Amino acid sequence: MHKIRSGQLAALLLGSILTANAVHAAPADSGTIREAALKDDVAWDFTEGLTTEIGPRPAGTPQEARARDWAVAKLKALGFSNVRAEPYMMPVWVRGRDEARILSPFPQNLVLAALGNSGSTSDKGIEGEVVYFPSIADLEAAPEASLKGKIAFVDHGMKATQDGSSYGYFGAARRQGPSIASKKGAIAILIRSIGTDHHRVPHTGVLMWADGVTPIPAAALTVPDAEQLARIVKRGQPVKLHLTLTSKMLKDQPSGNVIAEIPGSDPAAGVVVAACHLDSWDQGTGAIDDATGCAIAAASALHVAKVGQPRRTIRVLMAGAEEVGGDGARAYYKAHGSEKHALAIESDFGADRIWRVDFKLPRGHEALSKRIADALAPLGVGASTQEAGGGADIAPLVKAGVPVIDLQQDGTRYFDLHHTPDDTLDKVDPEQLRQNVAAWAVTLDIVANASETMSAN
Repeated sequence: MHKIRSGQLAALLLGSILTANAVHAAPADSGTIREAALKDDVAWDFTEGLTTEIGPRPAGTPQEARARDWAVAKLKALGFSNVRAEPYMMPVWVRGRDEARILSPFPQNLVLAALGNSGSTSDKGIEGEVVYFPSIADLEAAPEASLKGKIAFVDHGMKATQDGSSYGYFGAARRQGPSIASKKGAIAILIRSIGTDHHRVPHTGVLMWADGVTPIPAAALTVPDAEQLARIVKRGQPVKLHLTLTSKMLKDQPSGNVIAEIPGSDPAAGVVVAACHLDSWDQGTGAIDDATGCAIAAASALHVAKVGQPRRTIRVLMAGAEEVGGDGARAYYKAHGSEKHALAIESDFGADRIWRVDFKLPRGHEALSKRIADALAPLGVGASTQEAGGGADIAPLVKAGVPVIDLQQDGTRYFDLHHTPDDTLDKVDPEQLRQNVAAWAVTLDIVANASETMSAN
């Protein structure tokens, strides 16, 4: 049974507030909400509880199911309405043993982690000669069948950026690299972890097999191990490696989304979706990816409700199975896509401070954008001219034309931790987490109570 901590007691008044129909037809004073949110402890309590009492939450596993049960109980205790889990079925990849050893010319072990959806070796593993590629482009340029019987190694190194923009380019080695290597005859592929740290912890993540491609074992080396292997290759002698990656695919396993609402006073005004994802990878406890995102969404919605019932319903969506391809987002859209959505917003980039806001609102909503930007400015958040794009948990909604706002978090250190065993609670800065809650709270309050018409284009 989940226990209620002292930091949640004020939030328990939410039910009585809404029952009393304390409606505020216009946004509350942003300064009042902002200052209250900067003292918030609900988000930290949520993050601490989920990572401590559940821990890792791989998609489609019993751990993810426990996380759904935990979240439902927590959100009910916090005073949300219409709290429920919405189940769906999906195939599930399960990790086995991840081991690698250089046999020659310089015998030594390597630290690595299989990528999600990796093919499997036998229990005895496989052996092969390593073929080095400095980048994914070099792998693509390799002649057809040139890797027959070999182990490909792609070594391009990701650099840190505040907005995480380098992830798209460097992440291709993980997402598409295995399919490219398989087509060229490779028996396995190793990549340098898609990360910006220099710790001996590997970054996992999902890969996507192209149609008709035979899955092969695929793994990410830690950055130091990738650099070590590259130095050995550059000595000019053939490098032979033994690799054991045992994993399996399970069909038709249960996953699901968790939904909770702050009911609005005007159902015709539409729903504001505040999204995150509840699942995580198996190596860490999923603190920054994405327990904090769910904590931010829930805590900020509560701050809006504490000042009275909003005009629009705020719906917190804690999606399942984001890490393995966005199954939860698609399930949500299948179930709710026909409903009127006024706006979608997502938190899935850690919990360091929000520094920028991007908009994609209907034409004629410049005044709304300005009100939000003005309310965010005291928090050190600047408005950009870049169009918001949303994230994986709201992608189907955004594709359908639902307006979206991106509250951009500082991602400078995000890819030091992303998908690694180091994604743990101690990496969360409580003060920066509160700044996130404050930015989200004033944004949700303004949008949920805006007089403007908000809907898909």
